[in-house]
Amino acid sequence: MVRSWGVSAQRLVPPMQGTALVGWAGPLLVALFGGILRFIRLGEPNAVVFDETFYAKDAYSLLRYGVERTMLGDAKDPIADRRLMAGNLDIFKHCPQPDDCASFVAHPPLGKWMIGVGEWLFGMNPFGWRFVAALVGTLSILIMARVARRMTRSTLLGCLGGLLLSLDGLHLVLSRTALLDIFLMFWVLAAFACLVTDRDWARQRLADWYERSPVSELGPRLGFRPWRLAAGFCLGAACAVKWSGIFFLIAFAIMSLLWDMGARRALGLRGPYRGTFSYDLPGAFAAMAIVPAVTFVTSWTGWFATSGGWGRNWDQATSSGPVFFVIDSVRSWLKYQVEVLGYHSNLHEYHPYMSEPWSWPLLIRPVSFYYPANVPPSACGASECSQAVHGVGTPALWYAALLALIGLVAWYVATRDWRAGATLLGFAAGWLPWFYYAIADNRTMYLFYMIPVVPFMVLALVLVAGLVLGRQNAPAARRAVGAAAVGAFALIVLINFWWLYPVLTAETITHGEWWARMLMSSWVTSAPK
Repeated sequence: MVRSWGVSAQRLVPPMQGTALVGWAGPLLVALFGGILRFIRLGEPNAVVFDETFYAKDAYSLLRYGVERTMLGDAKDPIADRRLMAGNLDIFKHCPQPDDCASFVAHPPLGKWMIGVGEWLFGMNPFGWRFVAALVGTLSILIMARVARRMTRSTLLGCLGGLLLSLDGLHLVLSRTALLDIFLMFWVLAAFACLVTDRDWARQRLADWYERSPVSELGPRLGFRPWRLAAGFCLGAACAVKWSGIFFLIAFAIMSLLWDMGARRALGLRGPYRGTFSYDLPGAFAAMAIVPAVTFVTSWTGWFATSGGWGRNWDQATSSGPVFFVIDSVRSWLKYQVEVLGYHSNLHEYHPYMSEPWSWPLLIRPVSFYYPANVPPSACGASECSQAVHGVGTPALWYAALLALIGLVAWYVATRDWRAGATLLGFAAGWLPWFYYAIADNRTMYLFYMIPVVPFMVLALVLVAGLVLGRQNAPAARRAVGAAAVGAFALIVLINFWWLYPVLTAETITHGEWWARMLMSSWVTSAPK
């Protein structure tokens, strides 16, 4: 039968530039560069930094007991922190019954289990509890380079994406600190990369069918889609680190289905939407709903399998046989999740570095992770010395990304380019929901909640850089001017990052040098109550 409709396979799946070897070698070299920045002096500062006081100790509790237990001391008298830094691991309260020491925790356990891997490998010390954060931070640079390459079909632009992510100050700080947000960012970016790969995979299957099979209005069933299943697992893992992963899960599930519709429509099928709902939706539901749910629940295995978790009610659950055990365990677990939701909806406590989401892209109110009161003058050869870990993005990168995102809105409106749409959706999914909590709940929030969207800010810069470079068949002079502009921008980001580096990594510098790196007075003064 002669096809009177349809398009070429190359339009469905544009060819990748360069060889596979170069496509891996470049991103690996960029990731190596970023890894060196993240692992060098990883054990410094030799202290419990900011919210490491919660997550490093909770991770150790998971390793020992399978659940989080209550620690000695409190915020005013951190007995456990002092003992920890002295090498004394007797940091837990001693209780007659395990559930008497159960600790209420506001976040799911997967991120803490990941921190615990480093503690298991290298010990309960700053290097140990920061190791996996540095590892996933480095891996995220590799993923960034690869997904940017796939989206632009350019190894050069892919490496630019990885380089820019490696030079972001907030990404560096969170890669060197045992907080949960770097793990959330990692799983979100990994899920996005899997879905972009699935998009190519599905389109290639459609192109192969178009060339070899009889015509039908709906098109083929695409069968088992491993990359979408992998994306579902990653999104479930993101939710198992922090509940805010659910925003990305919803957005990416819709995006994946829209891509399926677009692929069937681009092929010229007469029933692309019916084909998507008939053939793609059931598999998408399994991959983007069932798989994430199973992954999320599985992360709570320690809570289900032990008696010491918050609200576990072990004695009650084991009193009437295995069926009641399952029913009562699920009931107790769901009650716990409702308590966590209530906690997040009523988190209004003042913090000197709290900020509003509208201010985050402008870097108005970063978070001081570490600034010891007394650094001896001999440490820097001046009358006053400073050590700081300042949780702030690289301003040159962030401000340029803000302009790039605005440009992508115009580009998407004009062309409906899927890359612009996907990048804007990823940014919106990680930023806009916080406005609801700011308005409806007046919730306590911080700048580092932006870290999951930093990869999408970088992608916006990469896509705009591709426009500046021009097409491959553009005149040589046009390409040269574009390359010079992109190279100059990358150099500016590098210099800006190098300038900030001492206050991102607790290098000992003079107080004057520290003050010179504070871009705004709001970087150092207390937030208004």
